[in-house]
Amino acid sequence: MNTRKTGSYYEKVAGAFLEKKGYQIWEYNFHCPYAEIDIVARDGEYLVFCEVKYRCHAEEAQPLEAVDRKKQKRISRAALFYITQRGYADIPCRFDVIGITEKEIILVQNAFDYVGE
Repeated sequence: MNTRKTGSYYEKVAGAFLEKKGYQIWEYNFHCPYAEIDIVARDGEYLVFCEVKYRCHAEEAQPLEAVDRKKQKRISRAALFYITQRGYADIPCRFDVIGITEKEIILVQNAFDYVGE
């Protein structure tokens, strides 16, 4: 499988996992000039921007480690674009990260705060 197909597959796996936890998936792969957000969902009162990271080999860096400060900043800017464009400024939001390996799915709710300029 190529990288894009692999990413899409595991984003759907993550979406199904989130739905089982009660999230409502609003959108996959939101694109804007700043970045792509893998999953936009609703969890109770929160609008959630989810980054999905998959690692197939145990010896590779852990999936959650791949969401560094630079990536957080890009996701934050894309989230701000999303809520401004869609008129959701009154909905509280958070950033979750989902790490997927061959053995487990790890969800970190509120994994990081908004990273501005």
